[in-house]
Amino acid sequence: MTDFYKEDGVSTSISETPPTHYTIKIQSLSLLKKNNIEKCTSPYFEAGGYKWKLVFHPNGNKSKNKAGKHVSVYLMMADATSLAPAGWEVHVGFRLFLLDHNNDNYLVLQDTSTGKGRRFHAMKVEWGFDRFMSQEAFNNPENGYVVDDTCVLGAEVYVRQEKFRGRQDCLSMVKDPISYKHTWKIDKFSALTADCVDSKTFMVAEHKWKIQVYPKGKGSGTGNHLSLYLSLAEPTSLSQGSQIYADFTMRILDQVNAQNYLGKANYWFSGSQTVCGWPRFISLGYFSLPGAGFLVRDTCVIEAEVTVHGATTNNIML
Repeated sequence: MTDFYKEDGVSTSISETPPTHYTIKIQSLSLLKKNNIEKCTSPYFEAGGYKWKLVFHPNGNKSKNKAGKHVSVYLMMADATSLAPAGWEVHVGFRLFLLDHNNDNYLVLQDTSTGKGRRFHAMKVEWGFDRFMSQEAFNNPENGYVVDDTCVLGAEVYVRQEKFRGRQDCLSMVKDPISYKHTWKIDKFSALTADCVDSKTFMVAEHKWKIQVYPKGKGSGTGNHLSLYLSLAEPTSLSQGSQIYADFTMRILDQVNAQNYLGKANYWFSGSQTVCGWPRFISLGYFSLPGAGFLVRDTCVIEAEVTVHGATTNNIML
């Protein structure tokens, strides 16, 4: 019995009995290599109240730069949503088995680097051995691990501790954000009586937005300014604690001289912070000036250009 895992924190032993929780027979091993199948994932099995899978890399795990010289074997949590509520983690002791057909026993590898076992959680659902065994030892007929192009793997899984880790947040930035423009034409502007008038909703980065205008001003702009805001149209659709980072430009279009009046801002929008803008966007005197071009035949045109750069979400299960 040579050329298996010899690193510190890993114990190897021989078991005369099959694994308690799961075994899988993998046939036609040579076809995996021939068809460039880098890994095999087993159906799920249950142990300790959770669902698990075995992951087998017959030619080594390329993502860990272990391809070519070893086989890699891992235990993976099959359904990370079982770590509910989000923020739970599970400490697990596990043993991975490989059948020796010649001697009718099992080579067993166990991670002993920590007494509490390995910690599985939403962002780390897989643990195991990058170098479970060398390719040479695995494929050597004298060792009995591969017989008739078939090997048998197994697992024992023991949950040692469960605990809540608290809130988890994930920040995701958009690599190549796309700007979206929404143009809103308001006729009979002088006849508006509502304190606040909303545009139709429009979509940017899978979220609904709207423009809000206060014809007679709001807050510090009441009575002498037009107030203008960008708002999330459906903030209740966001999960608690989630945020959206956007930069935006709001314009009142000059319909005569093409000298648009604009303001720029960026903001973290959330379920509790749904609106950003200017209570004193433009004075009512300048807005109504006949030669300014902002109000022509009692019509004004407002434009919002919005770019979503990223979002944070909490309680994400990966």
